[in-house]
Amino acid sequence: MKLAAVGSNCIDHYNNLEGGKSYPGGGPVNMAVYTVRNGGQASYIGPIGNDAFGQIMYDAVKAKGVDVSHMHVKEGNTAVTQVELIDGERVFGDYDEGVLADYVLSEEDMDFICRHDVVVCDLWGKVEGQYKDLKERGMTTAFDCATRPEDKEAQIAMPYSDYLFFSSDEGDTPELRKQMRDYHDKGPKLVIAMLGTDGSLCYDGKDYHSYGIVKCDKVVDSMGAGDSYIAGFLSGIVEGLPIEECMHKGAATATETLKYFGAW
Repeated sequence: MKLAAVGSNCIDHYNNLEGGKSYPGGGPVNMAVYTVRNGGQASYIGPIGNDAFGQIMYDAVKAKGVDVSHMHVKEGNTAVTQVELIDGERVFGDYDEGVLADYVLSEEDMDFICRHDVVVCDLWGKVEGQYKDLKERGMTTAFDCATRPEDKEAQIAMPYSDYLFFSSDEGDTPELRKQMRDYHDKGPKLVIAMLGTDGSLCYDGKDYHSYGIVKCDKVVDSMGAGDSYIAGFLSGIVEGLPIEECMHKGAATATETLKYFGAW
């Protein structure tokens, strides 16, 4: 698979960890890294600031083998979330989106994206309004709604997303299944709900496909598990695998990520 991961990136800055420690991430960035980890190719397309956090992001993503030729350095701050670890749990503080605030894909970016097998963005990527153009150019599209598929950004991207992902802690309920049907009616080929320890559920317009988890002997950290699932699932789609095998690849990729602290 050759993945174009577009939009949001973010530094998670832990104020009370080792006197202040920064971890690069953000949904699309994570998906690009996991795709390379799985043996595929990936590019990240999006903006970073010309600050120290931007350099950390650039160096880390490049070191993982992701194509950063379209990671654009802008005048200003890289997106950053302030985080504290309290009793082993993350407590998220202020989020400054920095140069992401007014990000728009250029024509050259769009041309570059179209040289990939699939493009993926998330709720915070700022490019949902350009998904229509990408779809009209013949791109296979995927969108991660996180836990907020009703947000405006998700609703804008939904009709032009072949593969729509969102996360829910409800489990497999009749209400969830109706929600997935409603989203499918808006245009996606597949709607996939990631249900944490309950596995995942996929609706193809006719049938629901359910898959559990791949057992992890020692769970260290769940950060990035959903992004991992998406990367694994999409690699299965590009390989032409049946839905259940795509779901397995997603679950197996997520399990690898559970084994270490931080997204990657």
